[in-house]
Amino acid sequence: MKRTGFCLKVKPDRLEEYKVRHTEVWPEMLQALRETGWSNYSLFLREDGLLFGYVECDDIDAAVAAMSKRDINAKWQAEMGPFFEQLGDQRPDEGFLRLEEVFHLD
Repeated sequence: MKRTGFCLKVKPDRLEEYKVRHTEVWPEMLQALRETGWSNYSLFLREDGLLFGYVECDDIDAAVAAMSKRDINAKWQAEMGPFFEQLGDQRPDEGFLRLEEVFHLD
């Protein structure tokens, strides 16, 4: 499994709602993530809106592409898009900034 880290920025006025939404992720969305290879997936949110995500999968590009074919993902991305800054016309799953791994302790 390869590790991937990424960042997005949640709008300050949407932080609390964003947290609530992630306590209620739709079961179909969770199932789709698992079926498309996402595992050990975590999101971390700083009080200024900086969001750090971490996921393990064999191929992040393939996992994102597989999710993009799921109707439930399109619905989730449409609902979550307004929570983020600086996405332009991109969906959140297309606009996250991937981070280079520079250290890992086994």
